[in-house]
Amino acid sequence: MLHRMTMRVVPALTVAVTEEDFRKRKRILMLFPGLFAYALYKLLQAWGWHADIVFLLLAAGLFSAVVALVAYAYGRERRFVELLRERDFQSLTWIGLRIGFLYAVQLSLLVLALLKVATYSYSEHPDGPAMMALIIASTSVARDAFEIGHLRFLQQQGRPFVTFPDGKALWALVAGRGDLWAWPVAAATLAVGLAYMGLVAIAPVVATDLGHLGVIGILVGMACTLAFVQGLQPALTRWEGLMQYSWRELLRFFIWPGMTFGWTYYLMTLGAISFLLAVPNPPIWTRVLTTAGIGGLMSLYGYYLGRCRWQEEKLHATISPSLLRCPFILGILTSKKA
Repeated sequence: MLHRMTMRVVPALTVAVTEEDFRKRKRILMLFPGLFAYALYKLLQAWGWHADIVFLLLAAGLFSAVVALVAYAYGRERRFVELLRERDFQSLTWIGLRIGFLYAVQLSLLVLALLKVATYSYSEHPDGPAMMALIIASTSVARDAFEIGHLRFLQQQGRPFVTFPDGKALWALVAGRGDLWAWPVAAATLAVGLAYMGLVAIAPVVATDLGHLGVIGILVGMACTLAFVQGLQPALTRWEGLMQYSWRELLRFFIWPGMTFGWTYYLMTLGAISFLLAVPNPPIWTRVLTTAGIGGLMSLYGYYLGRCRWQEEKLHATISPSLLRCPFILGILTSKKA
C-alpha cells in the first residue's frame, strides 16, 4: 500500500499521474481487467471454487499478476517482450509479485472484511463477495501498475523524481537511519496500543468489528499525521511543526492517508484472521496487537512520506524552475550517480 500513498502525497508523482490525458487512458484500461475478472469469477463459480478462500485468493493473485505486468508495459509504452529484452527482471518481479499478486490478495481480504463488517459475510454468502473481490482487486492493480509504468517512462524521458514508489527509499531509511525513526515509531506503537486498551475498558463496543474500525482510524490517523509533520519539519519540535500548518491541511492528511489507510490495514488484517485463520471474533489481545502494529507501521510510513516531501521541497528551493526544464540538468538528476 505504500506505493499508493507515495504517488498521492509526493507532489511531483501526483502531478505526473493525474494529468488529464493520462487519466483518460487509465479509465479505459481499467475497464478490461474488470470484465476479465467477471469471466474468471463465473468460471470459478461453475466449478464451485469461488467459495474456497484459498482458491479465491490464489485466483485473484495470479490473475492480477498478469494484469500488473500488462498494465506496467502499457504505462511504459513498450511491448512486454521489449521489457524482457532489457533484462530488468528485478523490476518485473516486483511488479508481478508485489503490485500484482500480493496487492491483489490484500485487496481481496479487505473487500471480504468490509462486507463482513457490513453483515454480508463471505462465509455465508460467497457469491457476491467473491465477485467483488476479484473485480476490485484486479482493477486496482491495473490502475497502480499503469501509473508506476508511466512514472518509469517519464523518468526515462528525463523527468526528475526525488523518490520513486518502489519502497527502496523506505528500506534505505529503515536500514541506515534508525536514529531518525526508531524511537518515534516505538512510542507511537505503544501509545496507540495503550489508548485502544483504555477505550476497550471504558466502552466495550470498541471491541466489536465496527467499533474497532472506527477507533483505529482515529488513533492511527493521529499517529500518522504527527509522524508526517515530524518528517516534513525535521528541524522543529512536533508542536512547532504542527503550528506551521492550518487545521485544514492537517485534517486533510489525517483523513487521507492517515485514517483511510488505518482502516485499510485493519480490514486486511481482519480479513486474514476471519477467513484464512477462521477466527470470526478475534480476542481482545489480538485486537490490541493489531491496533498497535498498524499504528507503528503508519507512523513509520507517515515519517517517510513527510521526509520525501521535505526532500522534494528542498530540491525545488535550490534549483530554479528554468534549470529544472533544462535537459542537461534533467539528465544529471536522473542519472545513476545522482
